[in-house]
Amino acid sequence: MDEQDCESDEKFELNEASEVEVEATLNGSLAHSWSSSEQSFSRRQNGSTVRAVAVASRTPSGASTPTRSEHKKIDWEIPRKLLHSSIGFFTIYLYVSDGDVKTVTLILWTALAVIVPADIIRLRSPRFERIFERCLGFLMRESEKQSSNGVIWYILGVNFVLTFYPLDVATVAILILSWADTAASTIGRLYGSRTRRLPSRSPILRLPLAPRKSLAGFIAATITGACIAIGFWGWIAPVRRDITWSWDGVRTSSHLLSSLGLGGAGLRGAGGWPGLGAIGLVAGLVSGVAEALDLGSLDDNLTLPIISGGCILGFLKLLGLFSSST
Repeated sequence: MDEQDCESDEKFELNEASEVEVEATLNGSLAHSWSSSEQSFSRRQNGSTVRAVAVASRTPSGASTPTRSEHKKIDWEIPRKLLHSSIGFFTIYLYVSDGDVKTVTLILWTALAVIVPADIIRLRSPRFERIFERCLGFLMRESEKQSSNGVIWYILGVNFVLTFYPLDVATVAILILSWADTAASTIGRLYGSRTRRLPSRSPILRLPLAPRKSLAGFIAATITGACIAIGFWGWIAPVRRDITWSWDGVRTSSHLLSSLGLGGAGLRGAGGWPGLGAIGLVAGLVSGVAEALDLGSLDDNLTLPIISGGCILGFLKLLGLFSSST
């Protein structure tokens, strides 16, 4: 019995030792696996962090989040258009208040004598350019900062029509420059993407058009030009006597018409609503086409009033010639 008990005790102790070894082995394996898991998770986490940092370092600082300068950048296009349009109201005020054309043109020529030298210095002196753009840069487009100021061409266009066209035709040409051009730009920006672009050539006369401009802008300029002509000659122009067209017909206050021998107070057959409607139709089409023309480096502030005013004056001549024979 004692030997058997001793043998059984030895077996029990061996079994306990084996269990302890197995438990120790299992605990060591679990601890090793847990430690490996923690290390792999830590490596994965660190790797993700490193990759995120690497991606962030490769990403431009201004690509995902706007910088302070971008937040502070202001779009001055609307103030420029408001100033552009306000000149039309000032023109009407001068017209109805019997403003002296010679005085207006003299003031504009004087302003031009200051603006042109300043613009030349701006383009040649970086220091003066910074000062100029700090004070008046908001009135300029980005494209104008590397070329001549659009105000120069604006004044030249206005002075040209005031000098060579009858006053009422010149006023309408300035209104087209002020309002039709603004309408075309505004509507083109808002709805131009919904309409097709203009062709490179007009269907009639094959005039060069700007494909960058839209049909929406062309329609806006056309409607605005028609409304300007009808509103001006229908209600504003009669406040003065020196007008080319009235409800009676085509007037002969224009020296160009007088040189053709078309005398008299008015030429019947070209007056009333039919004559006003015809002038509105022609003025609208002329405004739309003149605003859409692509004349290379020529600024539309110069070409728009000259072309629109010249075409309207030519139509009035034609209207007077046909009505004089009836």
